[in-house]
Amino acid sequence: MIKKEILLGFVTGIAANLVGMLIYILIFSDLPIWETLQESMRGGFIGTLITAGAILNFLPFFYFIKKEYTYRARGVLMASILAALVIAIIKLS
Repeated sequence: MIKKEILLGFVTGIAANLVGMLIYILIFSDLPIWETLQESMRGGFIGTLITAGAILNFLPFFYFIKKEYTYRARGVLMASILAALVIAIIKLS
């Protein structure tokens, strides 16, 4: 049961990150979504997009904390840590 709650929070965190990236692209880019992602990988600013998307993780995290779904909140936190690790790997390579 606990693993299921953490997994649900993790999936929620990943989804929130992707939605955040999509919102950022739709607001600030003149290019279509797929072209923006390709250009960000070529231009070396994909980490910036991931960071912008990760900001949206605050919403489910604090919602889960408020509703006392602490294991789901842990899953969202794990998704945020994964995003940070991906950004660090991209920046170091």
